[in-house]
Amino acid sequence: MHQVRTTCPYCGVGCGVVADVEDATLTTVSGDQDHPANYGRLCVKGSALHETLGEGGRLTRPRVDGVEVDWTTALDTVAQRLADTRREHGSHALAAYLSGQLLTEDYYVANKLFKGFLGTPHLDTNSRLCMASAVAGYKRAFGADAVPCSYEDLEEAELVVLVGSNLAWNHPVLYQRLRTAKTRNPLMRVVVIDPRVTDSCEVADLYLGLAPGSDARLFNGLLAFMAERKRLDRVYLAGHVDGVDEALAAAAEDDCSLEAIAADCDLDPEALQTFYYWFASQLHVVTLYSQGINQSSSGTDKCNAIINCHLAGGKLGLPGAGPFSITGQPNAMGGREVGGLANQLAAHMDYDTPGALDRVRRFWSTETLTPTLPEAPGHKAFALFEAIERGEVQALWVMATNPAVSLPEANRIRAALAKCPLVIVSECMANTDLLAYADIVLPASSWAEKDGTVTNSERRISRQRGMLAPPGEARHDWWIIGQVAARLGYGEAFAYRHPGEIFDEHARLSGFENGRDAKAGFRLFDISGLAGLDREGYDALAPIQWPVNAAAPRGTARLFEDGRFATPSGRARLLPVRPRGPRQALSEARPLRLNTGRVRDQWHTMSRTGRAPRLMNHRAEPFIKVHPDDALAAGVGDAQLARLKGANGDYLGRVRVAKGQRPGEVFVPMHWTDRFSKRARMGGLLEAHLDPLSGQPESKHGAVALTPLAPAWEATLLVADDLATTSAWCEAARYWARIPLDHAERWQLAGGKAGEAPGDWLSRLRDWLPVAPTLWCDDPARGRLRAAGVADGRLCWWLMVGPPAELPGLGWLDACFAAAAKGLPLEETARRRLLAGCDAGEADSGPLVCSCHQVGQQAIVTAIHGGDTSVEALGARLACGTQCGSCIPELKSLIEEEACHARADQKLEKQTV
Repeated sequence: MHQVRTTCPYCGVGCGVVADVEDATLTTVSGDQDHPANYGRLCVKGSALHETLGEGGRLTRPRVDGVEVDWTTALDTVAQRLADTRREHGSHALAAYLSGQLLTEDYYVANKLFKGFLGTPHLDTNSRLCMASAVAGYKRAFGADAVPCSYEDLEEAELVVLVGSNLAWNHPVLYQRLRTAKTRNPLMRVVVIDPRVTDSCEVADLYLGLAPGSDARLFNGLLAFMAERKRLDRVYLAGHVDGVDEALAAAAEDDCSLEAIAADCDLDPEALQTFYYWFASQLHVVTLYSQGINQSSSGTDKCNAIINCHLAGGKLGLPGAGPFSITGQPNAMGGREVGGLANQLAAHMDYDTPGALDRVRRFWSTETLTPTLPEAPGHKAFALFEAIERGEVQALWVMATNPAVSLPEANRIRAALAKCPLVIVSECMANTDLLAYADIVLPASSWAEKDGTVTNSERRISRQRGMLAPPGEARHDWWIIGQVAARLGYGEAFAYRHPGEIFDEHARLSGFENGRDAKAGFRLFDISGLAGLDREGYDALAPIQWPVNAAAPRGTARLFEDGRFATPSGRARLLPVRPRGPRQALSEARPLRLNTGRVRDQWHTMSRTGRAPRLMNHRAEPFIKVHPDDALAAGVGDAQLARLKGANGDYLGRVRVAKGQRPGEVFVPMHWTDRFSKRARMGGLLEAHLDPLSGQPESKHGAVALTPLAPAWEATLLVADDLATTSAWCEAARYWARIPLDHAERWQLAGGKAGEAPGDWLSRLRDWLPVAPTLWCDDPARGRLRAAGVADGRLCWWLMVGPPAELPGLGWLDACFAAAAKGLPLEETARRRLLAGCDAGEADSGPLVCSCHQVGQQAIVTAIHGGDTSVEALGARLACGTQCGSCIPELKSLIEEEACHARADQKLEKQTV
């Protein structure tokens, strides 16, 4: 066995991972104690990385027009069709759509080929959907896409403000660092600003449940408050900042009284004043913001409203201070460094950067080749697909992302993809929604095989080290792009033999003619200190924060400490911000405000995390979180199925009634696709309203109607893995969700309409499954049935007709499928217990709370009743909350809930006496 130090491929925290490899198999993963992003911590997604691997479900051979081919044929075809399209329609007919899950080296080569040698500006990335507004805000204020903070600043802050970020679920390791810091420093305060009460509120000293879209009004009001109370740092502003008067005047255009701001934001005036006072009176303030700010038609202005307050108070360039945008993807920042956005060139140079076009052209030139760079920016993500729809873009190469699901107006995106004459897809998984639209499919390497670098939210570059050989004929993205480039005649410029050579070129470009130019300022992104690394040096590269150059050979933890910014004047800018509400208006037909986001244990479209059964158990089905009043008005109850109707489609999910949801608003997760459920793609609910500066879609502010689905029947079907491919039951269901188990697949089904007879289930099962019902127990009066199919002593399937609330714990049944997979016949005792669905001595664990240790709610409640009334006591008894800590807020909620029940019981007893 040997160990490999690498980096987690999920969120932007960029945790270091230690992987144990034995006999070419990844056996376990753990947090890297020496990595400065996580110091050994790892969330449940990271700790389950080894469970998401294996050749099953992977793409292993290239395909052209639906036929498997060898690599030579595939690469020749890609090059020929791109060349033909370019010759017939011009360079601007070519486009690429990339992903924050590519490594920096992959990104660099793709950007160089498309912009530098194919001459098209139309190369964008799915980071446009999550980080583009943060980028635009930083560039307007600081002159560069530069996060000024480090994670250590969270531990040194006096006040931490979370805005539009459910840190506890979306960046769990960083949340645990904050939680630990607050425990060590009781004087630290945390404010959570979010329309929803989330698990992040567990550490909050103050919660502001503001109206969706009112963030700019809130922070404009804070700026005005600071000015009125003489809390502006006039010395800092005079020495380092422009635009102060204009920003203050814009903030003053609205009524700046606390009562007016509170009314516009739907907040309690006293709570608002408390937040304003805390922020204005503290110097060491960190504001963490994420998609709740960025994913808006005015996201850039919201980012600048936050940055304005930090600049105005001199609250950056100091330990524990700064506006901190938390990146969503593992390498969103690395992609921006190399020019992965359509409005960038490379190395943080833009089309309008003085001299940039000529500088990049000269750097990329070879003895015989001169790049043909486009003169102006290309189409941003959604606009790119509109150009495909119009027929302007004729060829699209998509790498490591799934735009058929993730973009707004998803059904329109699918129609555009179907219309596009040439769609090339580089992908590692065999069953993503996008592959149905691909003319050419190129099997790419995945996390455990890739070798290169990534950059996390705090500008820290880390090595991702490959530890396994790619399965079958899968290849690295940089190699695939280089091979196509060679066939197009650009081989001299793409003669890379190792990712270290690409990184060296990237590092050299970052420092090429990078000075304090009087017109252009200076490029803050500079890793020229890492240029010239040999293979051993690259392989051994330790995590380091840029800039890394002659002035900062060991990296830079915190930016702007000298008050010098990357603008031509060297001064930062306050921006005038005029608040705007969400563009998608509510109406009588769609009266509820839609919010979207992630859940704790899943990642993006679940192509990887959906392979790990334990990650599916916390939130097993797509859901609709709704306030009790709205549920009552819509005629839906907790755990019932319901439909959301949006402007461009509908969404089916199971209702979760929650008092922490604001009235008039609903929340749905972003992860479910056609592979995992029927009509649970949230992108179909959203209109494509874009930020005019960043081009980022307004994914947080949809408008929907909620109605009950009201099926005639619900059922749970467990099927052995070798039978799960048929899925004939999906045709009969109005709703279905597929939930992988360790040894079988679980399907939640619902069909018919309320009042209809459920039909002949035994006949239905004979039609659906190759093994006829062997055992069954029918209760027609209640519409209940339990049945199982057993062949040659092997359990093939199991069914329960009834709502999932009546399910037993499924662990015992899953073990019965495991025995069948090993060729072991069911014991007679087990066969007799099949219809009960559990062993006689097995206790139902209830809904899963702790994914790391697979601890269910019932076991936790039992322990609380037994006297374990603290998180620490529960951890000592059950191990829940002792690994990644993501379930701690839920544990606290259960403790409080049971305490409330106990107090109510005591009160009832006294009244009875």
